[in-house]
Amino acid sequence: MSKTLQLAKQLIQQKSLTPEDAGCQKIISDRLSDVGFSFENLKFSDVDNLWAIKGTDSPVFVFAGHTDVVPVGDLNSWKVDPFAAEIHNDNLYGRGAADMKGSLAAMVTATEKFVADYPNHKGSIGFLITSDEEGPAVNGTVKVCEYLNSKNQPVDFCLVGEPSSTEKLGDVIKNGRRGSLNGRLVINGKQGHIAYPHLAKNPIHIASETINQLVNERWDQGNEYFPATSFQISNINSGTGATNVIPNSIEILFNFRYSTVTTHEELINRVEEIISNNNLDYQIEWNHSGYPFLTEKGQLVSACSNAIQKIKKYKPTLSTSGGTSDGRFIAPMLNSEVVELGPINSTIHKIDEHVSVDDLDRLSEIYYEILVELLT
Repeated sequence: MSKTLQLAKQLIQQKSLTPEDAGCQKIISDRLSDVGFSFENLKFSDVDNLWAIKGTDSPVFVFAGHTDVVPVGDLNSWKVDPFAAEIHNDNLYGRGAADMKGSLAAMVTATEKFVADYPNHKGSIGFLITSDEEGPAVNGTVKVCEYLNSKNQPVDFCLVGEPSSTEKLGDVIKNGRRGSLNGRLVINGKQGHIAYPHLAKNPIHIASETINQLVNERWDQGNEYFPATSFQISNINSGTGATNVIPNSIEILFNFRYSTVTTHEELINRVEEIISNNNLDYQIEWNHSGYPFLTEKGQLVSACSNAIQKIKKYKPTLSTSGGTSDGRFIAPMLNSEVVELGPINSTIHKIDEHVSVDDLDRLSEIYYEILVELLT
């Protein structure tokens, strides 16, 4: 059993349901301490965070990840204990195997080998680990970034171990993510008896034109890396439950996934302009949950691509698809080049989550080669 597999099994066996760390960060910090890292345990509210660093010189390369996992769902539907870390048909099963305890194990073993092989390497290596990625993400990476900024700690390159691969290990590198903007729109009408519509004002009817305009608006064209901004309605609520009552209001919940082409302020202004032009009585609330980020082709992307080609013998593609990750905090707050590179994502958050045992070892080798290219 390889060192990477052993460590992955050990981490999976810790029941670190978000926001619990369940001792995972101590396992990691103990390993890193043995190879010369200093570390700080940063607890914000109920969230454990770890910052570990070896070296003081530039460039600073940081591995970022999370020890918390999502709930297992229906335990009886699993064919194995989700926290037993069992191997079946050359796959390691367990909650967090792919998202992202397997990546954490590969990061640690790659670093151990690199430090042993290159004791006088240039630059510095850091680890930014949180237990609040799968939850609200309020007291995790964002707080650590604020702390690092207060200490004037630079981060030049950051690799987040999110499961980026789709069909085979390393086929996709996420070099950016879209931002996320949520809105809650309430349009007011006037309640009344459905048989006397002239005495009421149906908010569903008067909202329809605004909804149509928002749905059909072309917010931007996207660019080489990002698709056009997406507007999606996730929920509409109205009515009293009775069939003979015109409701008083309608509530519309929606979300934008937007690129670096557009700012969330521009989207807010355009939405409110559309609504105002329709002379509606309304209230709107906004929640901006993530900035977009983009790492264009450069040192970090090149190092990752070269490492994958060396180990896996094929060239990865770049993608900005998918949801949000903690890269949305690291890139803008620390002014860092950020990519996501990790295992195949087909079973993440699912029953019987698993990762190929061979992929874990190859992932450690890829991470090692990235360190070699950037820090030697």
